[in-house]
Amino acid sequence: MNFKDYITIVPDWPKPGIKFKDISTLMDNGEAYRAATDEIMKYAKDKEIDIIVGPEARGFIVGCPVAYALGVGFAPVRKEGKLPREVIKVDYGLEYGKDVLTIHKDAIKPGQRVLITDDLLATGGTIEATIKLVEELGGVVAGIAFLIELSYLDGREKLEGYDVFTLMTY
Repeated sequence: MNFKDYITIVPDWPKPGIKFKDISTLMDNGEAYRAATDEIMKYAKDKEIDIIVGPEARGFIVGCPVAYALGVGFAPVRKEGKLPREVIKVDYGLEYGKDVLTIHKDAIKPGQRVLITDDLLATGGTIEATIKLVEELGGVVAGIAFLIELSYLDGREKLEGYDVFTLMTY
């Protein structure tokens, strides 16, 4: 299946010059969404994954169905103030400032093998911060999976040394 056929390119959104890659047209097609989920599941199957971690909100969209298919749990990574119990947090850089990501302190047990999922690899900042959270809790990043990689933004460079899978590359 050519997954790019199910991605809608939205010009000049959220600002002029950006060609936004909209995954909602992949998600609203059951066959394409299932096939994309299956491809990520195949990638993860031999990695002995114990738990999947995904940053809000699109990391949930990618990771939850994969977790279900593999029969493992899912741990959300959220912005500060969104998780109700004790968390650890990490600051990370954005294009125009900083933000904070958090994960429940008990979400990952030391030694657990983790698959990190998200919709898009762009500059890599969000996933780099997610990796820091996982590793601070003692988790082992067994793989990182994305629907889309924007290779011209060089985000993969921040993930050197990690096993990275992308379904589509632009």
